[in-house]
Amino acid sequence: MLGLLFSLAAPLSRAAEAPKLDGLFGQWFAVQTNLQSWSADFTQTRSLKVLAQPLISTGKVWVATSRFRWELGQPPQTIALRQPDQLVIIYPRLKRAEKYPLSGVPAGPVKDAFALLDASLPRDRAAMEDRFNLLSATETNATLLVRLQPKSASARKFISEIVIGFHTNNFAIAMTEMQFADGSILRNDFTNVVLNPAIPPEKFEAVLAPDVTVVEPLHR
Repeated sequence: MLGLLFSLAAPLSRAAEAPKLDGLFGQWFAVQTNLQSWSADFTQTRSLKVLAQPLISTGKVWVATSRFRWELGQPPQTIALRQPDQLVIIYPRLKRAEKYPLSGVPAGPVKDAFALLDASLPRDRAAMEDRFNLLSATETNATLLVRLQPKSASARKFISEIVIGFHTNNFAIAMTEMQFADGSILRNDFTNVVLNPAIPPEKFEAVLAPDVTVVEPLHR
């Protein structure tokens, strides 16, 4: 199925290259099968239509199966924690935390948006094909760039397109880019990627000080 999608992809990828690109994509998922965890530094670039210059920040990410921790800023201004049953977003300076359940969410745009949480960290090829349409795949400077579009119309109300890039020499993630329906773009470029590091379980725990206000926006 994916091979057919590659052959029908946008003009940026030539049909003659489809088998090679499909093979690289398959090798990438083969690596993900044996990938238990990874960590990296990243540079995040946010491009907004209302701003002449993009907003650029640096941070750190840790990923292990169904968990991740993103820290944006040094010291962290935003911390995003994905746990098996919830997403927690912490704003240390504001002394505020938001909790979002990952189960029991009614069908609709919010549930579809949560389904895209792991889009930049895919582990299963079948699940990706079930959720996304492949728009194109191109290899440039030893990096394979895959452009994806959410199949769900309600999900596209949030994110219109996702680009995932990975190095073809070791299949480590190189970048992710999300294009939002309002025209804004969020890009992460990864460096110092470490595959299968030992990450302490407490790295994914939300340790909140007593003076932090905790809210659950979906329960309003």
